[in-house]
Amino acid sequence: MALTGLEIYKLLPRTNCKECGQPTCLAFAMQLAAGKASLEKCPYVTEETKEALGAASAPPIALVKVGVGEGVLEVGNETVLFRHDKRFEHPTGIAIAVPDNLGPEELGARVEAINGLNFDRVGQMHSVDLVALENVSGDVAAFAKAAKLVGEKTSLALILISEDPKAMEEALKETAGAKPLLYAATSENYEKMAALAKQHDTALAVKGQNLDTLADLVAKVTAAGVKQLVLDTGAREANQVLGDQTQLRRQALKRFRPFGYPSITFAKSPDPVARVVEAGVHIAKYAGIVVLDTVDRAEILPLVTLRLNIYTDPQKPIAVEPKVYEIGAATGNSPLYVTTNFSLSYFCVAGDVEASRVPGYILTVDTDGTSVLTAWAAGKFTPEKIAAALSESGAADKVAHRKVIIPGGVAVLSGKLQELSGWEVLVGPRESAGIPAFLKQFWS
Repeated sequence: MALTGLEIYKLLPRTNCKECGQPTCLAFAMQLAAGKASLEKCPYVTEETKEALGAASAPPIALVKVGVGEGVLEVGNETVLFRHDKRFEHPTGIAIAVPDNLGPEELGARVEAINGLNFDRVGQMHSVDLVALENVSGDVAAFAKAAKLVGEKTSLALILISEDPKAMEEALKETAGAKPLLYAATSENYEKMAALAKQHDTALAVKGQNLDTLADLVAKVTAAGVKQLVLDTGAREANQVLGDQTQLRRQALKRFRPFGYPSITFAKSPDPVARVVEAGVHIAKYAGIVVLDTVDRAEILPLVTLRLNIYTDPQKPIAVEPKVYEIGAATGNSPLYVTTNFSLSYFCVAGDVEASRVPGYILTVDTDGTSVLTAWAAGKFTPEKIAAALSESGAADKVAHRKVIIPGGVAVLSGKLQELSGWEVLVGPRESAGIPAFLKQFWS
């Protein structure tokens, strides 16, 4: 595991020079242990100490990058077994398989379908991350030709899947600038595959037959100078994949270096339900990349949603921008609602305002992304903050009246808010589902 502040302190010069910005070397060591300071701030640390601390403070699972530009996928850098111990850092990359034996038109259509796998979830756009081109044909020229076409058709990161070094070499000539993930180095081809990965500075997947053979193979590949690795234990049955992925994570967190890399798994069952279930298990425990053989939106959407749930930082709720939102063709006579900028709160209110068929405005107050009652209990949704938001958001310029509707759950705020803001405060329903009925009774 990572070094403690005291262990780091023992490796520092201990001059208490204060040039790092901290009063003592111990204070600086504590900042380093918490990840709030950089070792470069110490002007007197030796190169040996830098190397020792750098290795010890590095995440137990290395960061690996696949692709370039806006399409780059980062996986790894994980530090915990359970999300609520801290958080998971990089969401599982979802890759869609494409066989190289399709005709040009069919291949292009498949890639375009993959490009279109985009989903709006709580105001954020989510999509698949990679195209995995498989050398199904076994033909070197066909694989290279397909790699060129796929590279031209998508900006997503690429995985080139072939255990034939010659086929991989030819495909790399067409896609090397895209920094694809090479899959895979095996006990038979690892020397040539490692040479290709090193030559083109790309990530390399290492495929074992089980955990033991994988550890041995990783040692050989890293000895060849390749450091950007993705691991495949070789398991394909769901129960074995689950067991292997759990062991990879556990051993990596114990600093067993051969397993200190993100992993890749495959969910390619012919049954759609089984495929989605398998992929869901892989995303939860603990695949860096999962490869599926489908472009069905009905299969990808639940996986994107699951991934969003798992990889949302539990200490940082999803929030929308605090401002005034217009729902429908709102006018100066439309109602104005107030809620927090917790995304789920906003989208619930927005959906129910839309369902009322009465256009309106929603003012979201910045509460650090917490819900109405949570924010009120924490002192983040107060009359003072709401009054300031009414004043600073430009809400007064959007409505001709001076009426604002607050959630019924915080009715206690109404008197003070009316006094501070000068607006007439209407106490709305406790749940946003009651907005349509509320408008019929209290708004004309």
